[in-house]
Amino acid sequence: MLMTTIHGAVIIEQGVTFAIVAVKPSVTNYTVRITQMRRSLAYYFPNMPIILMSQDQSGTPHFYGRKDIVDFLKSIRLDQIPWKEYHIYEY
Repeated sequence: MLMTTIHGAVIIEQGVTFAIVAVKPSVTNYTVRITQMRRSLAYYFPNMPIILMSQDQSGTPHFYGRKDIVDFLKSIRLDQIPWKEYHIYEY
């Protein structure tokens, strides 16, 4: 069993509960990896849309997921997100 630490947040906005998880650009550069990552995170964030966020070399965030949620996240600053560490176990 391997423990991994991820940075993420669970947010409720306008009645929608969703998760945002920070990942490396190597995940978000490929649709297959985005799908695999969301599938693996669904166990830890059940029944909620999962938005993946990576940052480019200049630190600009890029969001991947449901368009309405992505549009909302683009309108706020990263430091407004209540980030925390989640310890997940991989078997």
